[in-house]
Amino acid sequence: MPDIHPTAQVDVRAELASDVEVGAFSVIGPHVVIDSGTKIAPHVVLTGRTRIGKNNRIFQFASIGDISQDKKYHGEDVTTTIGDGNTIRECVTINAGTVQDRGDTRIGDDNWILAYTHIAHDCVVGNHTVFSNVAQLAGHVHIGDYATMGGMCAIHQFCRIGAHAMIGGGTMVLQDVPPYVTVFGHLAKPSGINSEGLRRRGFSKEAILAIKRAYKTLYRNGLTLAEARAQIAAEADTESVLQILLEFISAEGRGIVR
Repeated sequence: MPDIHPTAQVDVRAELASDVEVGAFSVIGPHVVIDSGTKIAPHVVLTGRTRIGKNNRIFQFASIGDISQDKKYHGEDVTTTIGDGNTIRECVTINAGTVQDRGDTRIGDDNWILAYTHIAHDCVVGNHTVFSNVAQLAGHVHIGDYATMGGMCAIHQFCRIGAHAMIGGGTMVLQDVPPYVTVFGHLAKPSGINSEGLRRRGFSKEAILAIKRAYKTLYRNGLTLAEARAQIAAEADTESVLQILLEFISAEGRGIVR
């Protein structure tokens, strides 16, 4: 049987694995499903049609699965999906999706989501990301694997943050940030590549040099985006690490930070 504190309110229709732990005064709604190994601290609210995977740790005062802060929401059946191995710290808020988009807000695996982070409706977060304190995502934002969000950064709705990108603390992001790129500033400006993060993740020196060359092509050589894309495409044939960069800048979006 799940280990549920006597003061917690867990709806009898909720589905909790036998080893789930629920702390004092937490509230879990009728359509919540929680898989094995997950620990819920005191004063957590899990509601809506929310599915939480294995081995997550959710700290006090977090709110997951409640309705979006979107005036277009009118009671539709929408969902929130949390993967495995995530750490969700104090006062994090994650809202459910809307039918105007995919109808689901989705968090992948092994993410580190620190205090007071807000993840709005229809966001998609990949795997192994880091959200520093008070990182703020508007609706419909997509975050790639291993991306890092600095403290008090803000991401505009519909923006995409590429894999291994880094958003500096206090940065306002109004356009897409390509994979590997670091941005800083009140209005985000490119500031090189996330070299230290790439080294920590085992990228070879040759791979990092190839990414640096692509960065210069994109930002330092005075090329149009189309010209830079063509040059990176030629290099991507031999440098596989550039393929995700090429795919990102070739896709439709809000335009990339430049």
